[in-house]
Amino acid sequence: MPDRFFAYLLLCSDGSYYAGYTTDLTRRVAVHNAGKGAKYTKSRLPVTLAYFEEFDSEHAAKSREWHLKRLSHREKEALAGKGATESSC
Repeated sequence: MPDRFFAYLLLCSDGSYYAGYTTDLTRRVAVHNAGKGAKYTKSRLPVTLAYFEEFDSEHAAKSREWHLKRLSHREKEALAGKGATESSC
């Protein structure tokens, strides 16, 4: 079982954001950019990792993903513009 979980925001080529969770950020971004990720990102390639947070449990990462999805576009921009990532345990 993985020991790290991530909630993340991708910046899509159309300027929109996509929120998700994973255990491997590098692999997941590559999967999205290969057109094999979420349906939403397939027509908005390429995507770039704009923000992420690390968690010790899958539940915490999924919960944060749920909250990220409900942020406004401006709020997502503000997170992405912070330039740094945050960790949470």
